[in-house]
Amino acid sequence: MALKATVYKTELQVSDMDRHYYQCHPLTVALHPSETMERMMIRLLVFALHAHEDLTFTRGISCDDEPDLWQKLPTGDIDTWIELGQPDEKRIRKACGRARQVFIYTYTQRSATVWWQQMADKLVRFDNLHVINLPEDTATKLAGLVQRSMNLQCSIQDGELWFGDEQGSVHVTPEVWK
Repeated sequence: MALKATVYKTELQVSDMDRHYYQCHPLTVALHPSETMERMMIRLLVFALHAHEDLTFTRGISCDDEPDLWQKLPTGDIDTWIELGQPDEKRIRKACGRARQVFIYTYTQRSATVWWQQMADKLVRFDNLHVINLPEDTATKLAGLVQRSMNLQCSIQDGELWFGDEQGSVHVTPEVWK
């Protein structure tokens, strides 16, 4: 019998002073059996960074044709394609051809740095691609916030994030690589 995803309910309050976006998002997040809690929390953090009424989680890790998150236009076209980790060049090329904007968020410092050194020259031609690295300890700190039912707040100002709940928060300063 196959393992099933674990479901987490989240109330995510986003206050993004950089974009003047203030909204509460009730979210249901499925943790795939092969996914870590750290990666799931990175998905929530990235959702907060791009929060929009049309932004949705996809089948992600269990589907090769979809990113972790995307925002589609009413026409069905993909406005924003968001990947976590270190996708290969073919997947990035496909994403850049299908979406208006593509964001890749890396979060494992050592392997991400090696990946970026190998990929940077190959990806320079994609004007709609953004690569952002999250500090190494971000995923571990975020995993400390996990509960089956979460009330999270995210404040964003001057490119910095404070993400947490009433028990504490994690300060994150993303590093833009491209």
